[in-house]
Amino acid sequence: MTVVKSTIPDSARQVAGEALQNTLVDLLGLSLIGKQAHWNIVGPRFRSIHLQLDEVVAAARSFADTVAERSSALGLPPDGRPETIASAFTLPGPKDGWVRDTEVVEVLIEALESAVARLRERIDATEKADPVTQDLLIAITAELEKQRWMFAAENVSHDD
Repeated sequence: MTVVKSTIPDSARQVAGEALQNTLVDLLGLSLIGKQAHWNIVGPRFRSIHLQLDEVVAAARSFADTVAERSSALGLPPDGRPETIASAFTLPGPKDGWVRDTEVVEVLIEALESAVARLRERIDATEKADPVTQDLLIAITAELEKQRWMFAAENVSHDD
């Protein structure tokens, strides 16, 4: 079997690889949270939030592919197996069954905030080790922050 060789030193590759793998887990999990909420949302804002959830899922899946390919390019096989995601995933998700539209928004805000906070830690960790990976993590963070803002705007009341 041919092993892909990295263009960066092993120590830097290890830092980048850990950041990429953890991000892959978060993104794949986030896509599952989004789909679970998408299928089970109820309430007066069903349609608009239902569609907005698809935007989050599409972004998470697209970025997951990019993250996995970056890991492969560094010579580190990405691990997106269901058992890996299930055992490593810790972002908050929706409850079982039907979920009110306001609750879906709160869950997505919380999950996106958690994902962004972890991404920011990985951005710091990869700054010197691998600026290319850091740049990718910055782009992901920007999109997830945008999605978080859009969900946060959903639950603003007329009194706020």
